[in-house]
Amino acid sequence: MKYLPDTTLLWLILCVGRPALIAMLLGGLVSPSAAENPAQTIPAPMIDESVSQGPSEVAVLAGGCFWGVQGVFQHVKGVSNAVSGYAGGEKETARYDEVGSGQTGHAEAVRITFDPRKISYGQILQIYFSAAHDPTELNRQGPDVGPQYRSAIFPTNGEQARVAKAYIAQLNQAKAFSAAIVTKIEPDRPFYPAEVYHQDFLARYPTYPYIVINDLPKVESVKRLYPALFRDEPVLVAKAGLSN
Repeated sequence: MKYLPDTTLLWLILCVGRPALIAMLLGGLVSPSAAENPAQTIPAPMIDESVSQGPSEVAVLAGGCFWGVQGVFQHVKGVSNAVSGYAGGEKETARYDEVGSGQTGHAEAVRITFDPRKISYGQILQIYFSAAHDPTELNRQGPDVGPQYRSAIFPTNGEQARVAKAYIAQLNQAKAFSAAIVTKIEPDRPFYPAEVYHQDFLARYPTYPYIVINDLPKVESVKRLYPALFRDEPVLVAKAGLSN
């Protein structure tokens, strides 16, 4: 599959797949719901993980096209690696061409490796909910439509699941968003790294129309909402290494 298309049509097919392409051609690159739900300040989680003595922890999050979610967390202090990939389905179907069908159970996801002594899991979730995506959109994210673009948290341990569940309840009770959060918590789901050509996409192609319209504003939102956690230079998979 050609990952740097020479025409706009081929680029759209690669990035979002044919169902979302139809929606984009009919309704534009950005959905009305995305425009109505800009990044915003939300309360910090009242319940967070206990302080870990270890230098490394992993969070796996899905929130639309993984290019943007990866790009956001690559700009967060305390994150040592953020890898685009797939979670929710089987290893045999963890390939872009199959996941794009929406029939594999996979979501485009990002595996975030972070130092819990520098940033907590709760803070990771706060950025995820407020800046990385819109958690009120069901089985879509902006112009991307289908269950592979769902909002989902894949906790890597029981405490992460507890924190995520409590935080969703807290935000819903506080009416932090104009609609209810639809994010699902899906434990015990392996993560599979995506193809190399998907890694560091935002950093490598910052002038791509999709990136400019949908993803660069997310990075700017992190800088605006969380200046103490923002890093100018992203941590790249190309430098940190891609491991299974």
